Amino acid sequence: MISVEQAQLAIFSDLIAKTEVEYIPLQDALGRVLAQDQYSTLSVPPADNSAMDGYAFNVASLKPECENWLALSQRVPAGQAPQPLEPNTAARIFTGGEIPAGANAVVMQEQCREENGQVCVPGNIASGNNIRRKGQDINTGDCVRQKGQRLKPQDLGLLASIGCAEVGVIKKLKIAFLSTGDELVEPGDSLAPGQIYNSNRFTLKGLITSLGFESVDIGLVKDTREDTERALIKAASLADCVITSGGVSVGEEDHVKPAVESLGALDVWKIAIKPGKPLAFGHVQGTPFFGLPGNPVSVLVTFAIMVRPYLQALQGQKPEPIRALPLQANFSSKANPKRQEYMRVKINAEGKLDSYRTQSSGALSSTAWADALAVIPPRCEVKPGDTLNTLLFSDLLN
Repeated sequence: MISVEQAQLAIFSDLIAKTEVEYIPLQDALGRVLAQDQYSTLSVPPADNSAMDGYAFNVASLKPECENWLALSQRVPAGQAPQPLEPNTAARIFTGGEIPAGANAVVMQEQCREENGQVCVPGNIASGNNIRRKGQDINTGDCVRQKGQRLKPQDLGLLASIGCAEVGVIKKLKIAFLSTGDELVEPGDSLAPGQIYNSNRFTLKGLITSLGFESVDIGLVKDTREDTERALIKAASLADCVITSGGVSVGEEDHVKPAVESLGALDVWKIAIKPGKPLAFGHVQGTPFFGLPGNPVSVLVTFAIMVRPYLQALQGQKPEPIRALPLQANFSSKANPKRQEYMRVKINAEGKLDSYRTQSSGALSSTAWADALAVIPPRCEVKPGDTLNTLLFSDLLN
């Protein structure tokens, strides 16, 4: 077995990111990866504007320490260009309204009173009061989003604020996935003795889709060498990466490993990780390949730790460091002499980590109960109160 870190280095060693660009409407760009830096051609806001409903004036018109009556010379709603402010007057202005030339402060309407075409304002107002300056948010020429960033809802709003109608993004990766195992049955069908439902198919599709990739479902493959090779060839021809679940161990019915070796190369196999030791990585006819174990928890953990960062890099996405939160264990665990363990945990009301009742790699319920993985290095015995690096599912699975 090789360590998790050694496996990651080997997997990333020959990665070449996909760089094909397509231009799409901004409204369709959620979750897509930017192909170019995005620069603003304007300032936001484009002019000084009012942060309040109130009155705009020049503070030089005021006498300090007393009330000041100023004639109202104009009305400035948002979206209307104002006239220059007449000397010793005020403008009725609304939130977002452009500050008239000659005005340098705004007082909110609650601090003023208006009578017979005049407004009374306090005298102790500083220049710049309640004014949002031109370019306060963004200046012309600012880089607002960088190449390789995956667009979030707030990013779409930001790009819209600089007038961006379409963006160049990396073309979506196509990820083919398949399951192996004669014991597997699709939900909706009846179970015969010795059979189980194929949960990995749905987990993998969900993981692939949640990361913004296009999934290609090859389906369920029979446990024969010929069927396995046929399915791998089809998957490699249709996608940018192939992911399988099951069939990567050393049993007589595990055909994925020899099939990959005959169709390409197997670069990584057997990692010191728990769960997920049989994970494999290689290439099928030039297409990157991940062989995940068949146990359902192993699928989720190895995808999160090994597959996800690879696919993001293959998509040209700028890597975002995964937060490792130092949290205290509320449980004990025996040391594993060889493998780094990723334990399913939940953060309790006290901010400590509770462990699921079983850490079996077949206990898929643990992944629905948990909200994080606690990282336990090899040869590390855990006692209550020990601090563990903790990886949140909200970071790992999105």
